Amino acid sequence: MNSADSTAEVHEPRRLRLDAGLLLLVLLVALGLRCFDLGARPMHADEANQAVKLGQMLEGGTYLFDPQDHHGPTLYYFGLIPARLRGQTTLAALTESTVRLTPALAGVLAVALLWLLVRSWGRWPALLAALLLAVSPAAVYYSRYFIQETLLVTFTLGAFVCGQRWWRTGRAGWAITTGICLGLMMATKASSLVYAAAALLAVAVSHRKGNASWRAAGLVGGTALIVVSLFYSSFGLNHAGLREAVHSIDLMALKATAGLSGHEKPWWYYGSLFVWQRTGGYIWDQTLFLLLALVGGSLALRRSGLPRFLAAYTVIIAIIFSATPYKTPWLVVSIIPGLCALAALVLSRWRRPVALPLAFFVVLGLVWQMRQAVFLRPADERNPLAYVHTSPDMKKVPALAAAAPAGPVKIISAEYWPLPWYLRARAETGYWTEPPTDCDGALIFADATQADMVRSRLRGKYREGFLGLRPGFVLVVFERVGE
Repeated sequence: MNSADSTAEVHEPRRLRLDAGLLLLVLLVALGLRCFDLGARPMHADEANQAVKLGQMLEGGTYLFDPQDHHGPTLYYFGLIPARLRGQTTLAALTESTVRLTPALAGVLAVALLWLLVRSWGRWPALLAALLLAVSPAAVYYSRYFIQETLLVTFTLGAFVCGQRWWRTGRAGWAITTGICLGLMMATKASSLVYAAAALLAVAVSHRKGNASWRAAGLVGGTALIVVSLFYSSFGLNHAGLREAVHSIDLMALKATAGLSGHEKPWWYYGSLFVWQRTGGYIWDQTLFLLLALVGGSLALRRSGLPRFLAAYTVIIAIIFSATPYKTPWLVVSIIPGLCALAALVLSRWRRPVALPLAFFVVLGLVWQMRQAVFLRPADERNPLAYVHTSPDMKKVPALAAAAPAGPVKIISAEYWPLPWYLRARAETGYWTEPPTDCDGALIFADATQADMVRSRLRGKYREGFLGLRPGFVLVVFERVGE
């Protein structure tokens, strides 16, 4: 052994310890941003709907997949873990922090997986990519949302990391883990098929030869099918769920393309979530980050292997989502990891006097924007990420319900989510889309447009107030007083 080999062996453990230490710091940043004060923001209607479903499962209910109004089951099954570890075994005992812990931890795992995926680019590009994802406003914001998007991104990155290793080595173990991640993707949302198709197309244009065999590819597909079957069949308790899972693909395609969902937006909508805009004094701007990612993408497309794969995948997903009429801001998280990796790639290719200041300012800009969106104004309608968000007024509902006398609680409104979440401790709660003949109750929430009719049918004595459900939708609250 020569002296050069000996020196390399001595420095290798030190290098690995340094890499691990730096990654740990980034992960601690990601963990803190995703888990701090998780219960502060009011529950979005979509979160509340799914949290109630989780509570029903905790109370012994069997999960039954519903393709009409819900996505796949992974969010609920993984959500059972923190709830039970915290001793919250009923819907009434569940808290916002507990249900949001599942996507929050998935978001931290996504940061680690992105680092693993691009680690071959070198220490600093990998760490910078992970750091950009750790502080990305959209990634942090929706990691604190009890919805499927962050889990889908994490499982997708897991499939990329395992698939990368399978592609290089051809080992069956990596094929199986790739299949597990692919199956988890498909058990999270029907739109995972779009991500899988985009990834296959990106592999085809990456021009990277591998050692994967068709036999191993069958192992990937078989493993994914087993995982999907287990989750959608409620682990063998609901075989009809498999049929509904297939049906959900048609429903997803119809919802995305029919233009009837109410969430239709112009093709440039997702791009607008990064560029400068000012609404009522609220400034939103991630232009520098986007420009770096675009330059990195142009550089990556001229190379083969992983850089081209990530650039092609990100471009394909962006084009598909931009061309689809249905658009919601949380879907943008699917392209954030790719943008982070591409921005880090181009910075790593520039000279330090240029790259270091740019890296500093882009991270600083993301942190400032993230603080505004996530911690200072998370439910502000001027915040582009706070989409049709619940009004902070809804956080007053539990106190109103606790102070109300015994008796029924009545919600008289066609729109009422997230009220079932905030009234989960009152079992005697009922819902009407139109005022019933008998409107009396201990506590009544009525659509403001129906308040006059409700008022005319009340026989008791009530104190009136107003609560915002979400921007543009007001509820009139009738609190019974006396006898």
